Amino acid sequence: MSNGALYAISILIWGSTWFAIEFQLGVIAPEVSITYRYLIGAAVMFGWCALRRLPLRYSLSDHVRFALLGLLIFGLNYILAYRAQFYITSALSAIMFSMMLWMNIINARIFFGIRAGWPVLLGSLLGMAGIVILFAPQIREVSLDDKIMLGSLLAFLGALTASFGNMVSQSSQHKGLPVIQANAWGMLYGAIIIGVVAMLNGEQFEFDWSPGYVVSLLYLSIFGSVIAFWAYLTLLGRVGAHKAGYATLMFPVVALLLSSLFEGLTIDTPIIVGTLLALTGNVLVLRSR
Repeated sequence: MSNGALYAISILIWGSTWFAIEFQLGVIAPEVSITYRYLIGAAVMFGWCALRRLPLRYSLSDHVRFALLGLLIFGLNYILAYRAQFYITSALSAIMFSMMLWMNIINARIFFGIRAGWPVLLGSLLGMAGIVILFAPQIREVSLDDKIMLGSLLAFLGALTASFGNMVSQSSQHKGLPVIQANAWGMLYGAIIIGVVAMLNGEQFEFDWSPGYVVSLLYLSIFGSVIAFWAYLTLLGRVGAHKAGYATLMFPVVALLLSSLFEGLTIDTPIIVGTLLALTGNVLVLRSR
């Protein structure tokens, strides 16, 4: 599959998961829902491996990598992101999480010696400017207090955790570990980690059988986890985390555009300008050598 197709799959699916997550909140604790999500995702991945007779036996050192992938990408990243939104709006959270692009650029330089050329740097600046403009009307209404600072810190740490997870995935692929099996084991380890955190917090492992919860859980598990993570991490292995990370800037753009189609969100000047800047930066980053 081409890099463009992998990129499109990632941003379209993850951009739409914002709506699915709304059906997950309110009845079941977030950590419990995330545990269910990755247990289902892991089951689907292992089932696919069994169907295709893909090898699943790996060395202890490889399992350490899988566990680290589960801890960073499928575990702490989501716990911090969900907890952050108890204190800050989704708009501010999106801006903080989009900083993962710059974290990837810096971490790729530190861990792999990859220098981001000027098109990547310029495209990243345009993209960040676009995201800030997109959410500027909502950010103006935010009052800076201790809760906002705490939520912003949690969101920042979530993005940083995810960026380190990107480095683990890129390193694992350089070592020759396949994305599908790595994701299967990583999701299983991530589900176990989040499940333990949920139990330590005293959360009850209940289930909501309402159609909205079940359908959204299946969508997040199969599309948002299995397919989107396969596409994104495969792309990351091909083009590097410093370029694949631009997808994090496009998720909220897609979410806002979908909101305008299905929720009646008004397309105003900040949305138009912000989207154009993000798309321009996108072209610069993905077309750079």
